[in-house]
Amino acid sequence: MKLKQRVVLLAILLVIFIFTKVFLIDNLDTSAANREDQRAFHRMMTGLRVELVPKLDHTLQSPWEIAAQWVVPREVYPEETPELGAIMHAMATKKIIKADVGYKGTQLKALLILEGGQKVVFKPKRILGFRRAPLVVGRFVNLRTEIKPVATEQLLSTFLTVGNNTCFYGKCYYCRETEPACADGDTMEGSVTLWLPDVWPLQKHRHPWGRTYREGKLARWEYDESYCDAVKKTSPYDSGPRLLDIIDTAVFDYLIGNADRHHYESFQDDEGASMLILLDNAKSFGNPSLDERSILAPLYQCCIIRVSTWNRLNYLKNGVLKSALKSALAHDPISPVLSDFHLDAVDQRLLNVLATIKQCTDQFGMDTVLVEDRMPLSHL
Repeated sequence: MKLKQRVVLLAILLVIFIFTKVFLIDNLDTSAANREDQRAFHRMMTGLRVELVPKLDHTLQSPWEIAAQWVVPREVYPEETPELGAIMHAMATKKIIKADVGYKGTQLKALLILEGGQKVVFKPKRILGFRRAPLVVGRFVNLRTEIKPVATEQLLSTFLTVGNNTCFYGKCYYCRETEPACADGDTMEGSVTLWLPDVWPLQKHRHPWGRTYREGKLARWEYDESYCDAVKKTSPYDSGPRLLDIIDTAVFDYLIGNADRHHYESFQDDEGASMLILLDNAKSFGNPSLDERSILAPLYQCCIIRVSTWNRLNYLKNGVLKSALKSALAHDPISPVLSDFHLDAVDQRLLNVLATIKQCTDQFGMDTVLVEDRMPLSHL
């Protein structure tokens, strides 16, 4: 499958995953409660259709100032965001005034400064983001007219021409001159990710269910089914919301097919109270036919999950997730983003997640498995 068809628009998946209200729809039920559920569904679908509009009529603040004020310890943007369309429009259209190589990492990226001084990260044909991650939107960039005139020498030195296409390979661990990212002529399809405000510095953590990436060497969780008991005794997983965040993330990664969650970020000096921020979901939406169940290890080894997450997952079954994704993706500048094969795969994986939770509840009971969102976990 072409890379263009594998674009990762994670912003939308967890907009749905986090935004969705707690409703369980039974199509056979004609009660008043069910009718209200149906109305709530239509309201959600309407809310997901974020149109990129240029105006902020009700405020004199810039879109960048509004987005910076949204950030709090447990979310990067709030549930009610009337300015969202204008901010994403600015991300997709504002003039690029400076371009440099991206921050260190394994994948190709460029650091751009947009008009108004806002930093964004440009990634060729990849998108991520949700309420626990910075806002992301698709964007077409002309490398010759928009990037090269404002590029630093360091970035400019990585540009080359392949046939009739403008290309660059940047600076990163896997970046090679022999494997550049190439535009279609001069125009490159990609994503821009909003840089978090500098007042919220990040701290990097090793994921407790990370893989070894060594031939023939397994991580402890891969052979020790009681591994979660050890995790629960170590900070910051022995109390607070972090372990529940890890399990939410495992569900999310399984839905999108991302088996590469070896590290994660949180805000610094948070003592385990702030959210797990996901900033690297690039290895997602690869083979829609491959389901890597080991991604769910935090869920099936710990057998706990937030009540709200369980309710949302139930609400999104029976094709609701696929419909919501298609609706939410429709207004992105690089739409279509996901193929029907990937949309079908996400729906099927959702059923597998619910089946895994049922196995836990059958074994341990609902009261043990379903945990209130903010419940301290030191007793587990």
